[in-house]
Amino acid sequence: MRLDKFLKVSRIIKRRTVANEACSSGRVQLNGKTAKPGSEVKVGDIISIQDGDQLKRYEVLQVSEVVPKGDASTLYREL
Repeated sequence: MRLDKFLKVSRIIKRRTVANEACSSGRVQLNGKTAKPGSEVKVGDIISIQDGDQLKRYEVLQVSEVVPKGDASTLYREL
């Protein structure tokens, strides 16, 4: 699954356009490397997001195209 789509489906970032912009501006890393919006996300990957002066890290537990809103947090684990 594309990184920008995973961020939206998992509700880490609320809108796909915002996720796309965050990736394009270099604020998102996938496994320690700056990631593009189309980077492939797999189970076990580590996503780091720089939000101002905060660095948030997530481990991908599941990849799914469609997830109910209440189950979105089951796709990742915050580190």
